[in-house]
Amino acid sequence: YFDAGDAPTADQRRWGAVLRRGWYRWGEHDPRFDLRANPNEFHRFGWVVEVDPLDPAAPPIKRTALGRAAHEGAWVAVTRDGRAVVYSGEDAYFEYLYKFVSRDRIAPARPGVTAAQANRELLDHGTLYVARFDADGTGRWLPLVHGQGPLTAANGFADPAEVLIKARQASDALGGTRMDRPEWLAIDAVRGEVYCTLTNNSKRGEPGQPGVDAANPRAHNVMGQIIRWKEDGDFDGLTMRWDHLLLAGDPANARPDARGNIRGDFFACPDGLYLDPQGLLWIECDVAPNELHQGEMARIGNNQMLACDLATGEVRRFLTGPRGCEITGATMTPDCTTLFVNVQHPGEAPTGRNHPDRPQQHSSWPDHRPGLDGGR
Repeated sequence: YFDAGDAPTADQRRWGAVLRRGWYRWGEHDPRFDLRANPNEFHRFGWVVEVDPLDPAAPPIKRTALGRAAHEGAWVAVTRDGRAVVYSGEDAYFEYLYKFVSRDRIAPARPGVTAAQANRELLDHGTLYVARFDADGTGRWLPLVHGQGPLTAANGFADPAEVLIKARQASDALGGTRMDRPEWLAIDAVRGEVYCTLTNNSKRGEPGQPGVDAANPRAHNVMGQIIRWKEDGDFDGLTMRWDHLLLAGDPANARPDARGNIRGDFFACPDGLYLDPQGLLWIECDVAPNELHQGEMARIGNNQMLACDLATGEVRRFLTGPRGCEITGATMTPDCTTLFVNVQHPGEAPTGRNHPDRPQQHSSWPDHRPGLDGGR
């Protein structure tokens, strides 16, 4: 989105601002997107923002203490002593998993003050960590704290703000594990376990790119996996034990790294996760439209939603979406009788852009009326 000019800085290159003119050439028409004129503008992006849904007049609050990253979202656990733990991942190749532990306990609501109002500053004070997954099935949370270890002015981190702004570089310096696109997380407060989808990473193992590791064990990983861990002690623990819930893939594929190990209905590219009140883990898929129905995805079909029984590991398909869509986002009524699911961009063309005169060329969902030119 940014015009990086002919000589992007090391910081800009680390965050992907490497294109002269950018993808959309916005910098030619709005100086905000010209990094030569406004070198710090892209630092405004990548923050978690908290919104109070019960108070429309409340301003959104940028939670800088949670760090700057290509956040897919943020999920909150609560420690036994009442502090907030916010997990998040970067939806990008070879980036990181983070957690933030609040310094203070969550304050209760009181007469005339909502819970959100009582905790306006809760997420401004605490410690941000990056995950390191070791080959022996243990792991450690490494603190992104200015002045500790390599996070000093001598190494390019002038102050605490620069550590948060350059969370990727700080994680590089600490030796965090570079992951296969961490997207959604689900927190099991009963078992004390956390699940995260690693959607895919087709660049893993390519020349000049990081190779496989224990947490990301497949080269040219187009299928993705779901990793899970349990902190030692409580959610604020600094060490963990981890494994893979499953490796996605089609067992009929010739390439071993594309087969997976799913017990039940197979799928690819896990993205959304939802843990329902009964303890079922719902998995939603996002194979790109230009990859569906071909090559190693030939038998995968359209994107789907599946349910995983965490007690047995068995996976069963629940629904299949229309052509070109991504299945993402779910919630359930408290009595577990109604499930709400998002069907995102149905009918997206394999090229990523539909013909303007034929918006339903690839799918007529949800109309299904005669005369429309779409597929299923």
